[in-house]
Amino acid sequence: SKIDQQNLESSIKKILEYSTTTKKRNFMETVELQVGLKAYDPSRDKKFSGTVVLPHRVKQSMSCLIIGDQSHVDEAQEKGIEFIDVDGLKSFKKDKKKIKKWAKGYDQLLASDTLVRQIPRLAGPQLNKMGKFPSPASHDQPLTQKIDEFRRSVKFQMKKVLCLGVAVGTVELNEAQLEENITLAINTLVGLLKKGWQNVKSLHIKSTMGPVQRIY
Repeated sequence: SKIDQQNLESSIKKILEYSTTTKKRNFMETVELQVGLKAYDPSRDKKFSGTVVLPHRVKQSMSCLIIGDQSHVDEAQEKGIEFIDVDGLKSFKKDKKKIKKWAKGYDQLLASDTLVRQIPRLAGPQLNKMGKFPSPASHDQPLTQKIDEFRRSVKFQMKKVLCLGVAVGTVELNEAQLEENITLAINTLVGLLKKGWQNVKSLHIKSTMGPVQRIY
């Protein structure tokens, strides 16, 4: 990695100091990684996208719902996870407005892997258009574990501009945890870029309300 370790550590220290001591806010601030790209033409080069599950929680709170078969519905009830079954989904009668309003209430939708293929038939194309198509959930992995993964996930997606920002943690993580999250996020991003580090112009980190720290 081309990141100066000492600079990264002192930048993280400054962020946490500012957010927890200098100007403590009455909400949980997110720590964001801001990336500037170079030697990259968004209109011609292949757009990239990739997701990585980081070691520590990125999102403080996240509302999830499972579109479940009977066994997932039972599990969701037991664990206090919101759910809907096939009949519940059918009751929207593919009404775009109703589906949009319902799906907007959740950060992440899941569906039993046995039901995933039926979703377009039951709900129409609306979820896909919103970028809310449910992620498959298998019965081999507990739902609570799957949801925890989403809380630790970061998605890199190239849009039409040469900069992108992703959340890499919150200010309740300690210095070492933030460093682990930031390092893995950067390495994942560099792996997605066509020319690796040659495509990276700059990297900054900051908390929601705090000043920006340059790390590359």
